[in-house]
Amino acid sequence: MGDIVNLRRARKAKARDEKAKTADANRLLHGTPKPLRELAKARRDKAARDLDAHKKD
Repeated sequence: MGDIVNLRRARKAKARDEKAKTADANRLLHGTPKPLRELAKARRDKAARDLDAHKKD
């Protein structure tokens, strides 16, 4: 026999997990200082430029 599951609790637990996942993503996005975000963006842009410079026409 299977275990009895309270659907209300399962639904609320799923909502809490989704909310925690969103909060974690927001912490990563908004939790970094502006100079570090700009540095990361500059490094991504430079890597893209370097890759594009090696392409053949």
